[in-house]
Amino acid sequence: MNTAEFLTIAAAICPDKDAIVFEGKRYTFSQLNERVNRLGNALSDLGVEKGDRVAMLQVNTNQCLETYFAVARLGAIYVPLNYRAKGDELTYMLNSSEANTLLVGERYIDLANSIKSGLASVKNFISLDSRHAGMLYYEDMIKSSRADDIFTEIDDAETTILMYTAGTTGFPKGVMLSHNSFAIYVLENVSPADPESEEKNILTVPLYHVAGIQAMMAAIYGGRTLVIERQFDPKEWMRLVETEKVSRAMMVPTMLKQLLDHPEFTKHDLSSLKVITYGAAPMPLEVIKRAVAIFPGVGFINAFGQTETASTITTLNPEDHAISGSEPEKEKKLRRLSSIGKPMADVEMRIVDEAGNELPQGEVGEIVARGPRVMAGYWKDQEKTDKTIDKEGWVHTGDMGYIDEEGYFFLAGRATDMIIRAGENISPEEVEAVLRAHAKLDDVAVIGVPDEEWGEVPMCVCVVKKGETCTPEELMEFCRAHLASYKRPRAVVFCEELPRNPMGKVLKRVLREQYGKG
Repeated sequence: MNTAEFLTIAAAICPDKDAIVFEGKRYTFSQLNERVNRLGNALSDLGVEKGDRVAMLQVNTNQCLETYFAVARLGAIYVPLNYRAKGDELTYMLNSSEANTLLVGERYIDLANSIKSGLASVKNFISLDSRHAGMLYYEDMIKSSRADDIFTEIDDAETTILMYTAGTTGFPKGVMLSHNSFAIYVLENVSPADPESEEKNILTVPLYHVAGIQAMMAAIYGGRTLVIERQFDPKEWMRLVETEKVSRAMMVPTMLKQLLDHPEFTKHDLSSLKVITYGAAPMPLEVIKRAVAIFPGVGFINAFGQTETASTITTLNPEDHAISGSEPEKEKKLRRLSSIGKPMADVEMRIVDEAGNELPQGEVGEIVARGPRVMAGYWKDQEKTDKTIDKEGWVHTGDMGYIDEEGYFFLAGRATDMIIRAGENISPEEVEAVLRAHAKLDDVAVIGVPDEEWGEVPMCVCVVKKGETCTPEELMEFCRAHLASYKRPRAVVFCEELPRNPMGKVLKRVLREQYGKG
């Protein structure tokens, strides 16, 4: 099945159910379907054809969904752009993808105009929120276009989204994701639309990120109401969950922590929540333990994946979050709360060494995965594709990890973050997990810094909780009691906050640039 059919099916089954709630506006599945058809026909009239690339520069709005499905129905390729990217990065992505159409949100109009002269392929500029000189206006296009259904022959293996990943060096890489990349997951894990169901999802994860796209597609196919927040704000999130009676949420760990720490958290009725899925960055053990205790009726799911794997490939399910049983069983479950769970049914996963040999349980190596949902490759870059996908179809994730005796996978940092001290591998995440248990620390990251004697040693960069004071010696002593001697940090620095990307991942590249000279 191609993803364009998700909306067609849901609109036929539950036409009068709300599909989208966004800033006071509500669109039923029938209305959404009509707007998608009108936009698709308008884009077709502008010359957008099957295989063409259409780019979007906007925060989360109903227009992002409408544009994706309109583009998908034409058999064209949707290119969601990171709205935090700078002008040179946007220029690269637009020229690399050879997009012929760019849709732009109000706050990015000046940025789009500033790079306009450097865009070789973009012919159609569309303003999303108001009229601007030199641009078409989105709502004018919808009002003046026809609502006829769009029919295009589309193979399920054809690319539907070109999603650029933020590289640690150089410009982003364009990941080619097919209709199958999303359809296989959705059909296997989401119940079809039901006119009697009143399920609502709140969407705060950015729609330029694969986790946001997966959450959006699952909701549309499942006939769920999507309650959209432009960007995450904990106070607004709580208001929306309370007033709309939201039952499902997708969050990144920093969002969940901000929510639990918010002074107004206890003032809102969040009892409608039934499922909270989290992922995209490591979840601190103390945060998820607090969340499980505070939301006793909620099923938590840890979903792990990356853009190259079309999002989720492993899950830690709700039953794994229930800390019960004998003391040994509780201890095992607490340890497994820091895992990423087990592979999904359609995914094979292994831990391998540098030569590609599978490693036994407990040994740290690179996580590799394969299955029908993984990317086709990087856009117009066979060399990088061949480095990431080997001849047997295994995607090398760049994530280090290990597997326990019952098949649960644990992360041990990125391959590029691994610290090698005198030939011994040190997982930054293991050291971070210990330090996060320190009562005075609010946040921590561990990086490797050069050392004349050992080659490389761990350094911890810490954020102290408000109202607390802490010394490097105090943390060193704490680590001495909980870590093998060679794993202990040899230096400590304090800062106001750690640099993070929009999905909450600590930017260790930035930390290495700031502190990595030893």
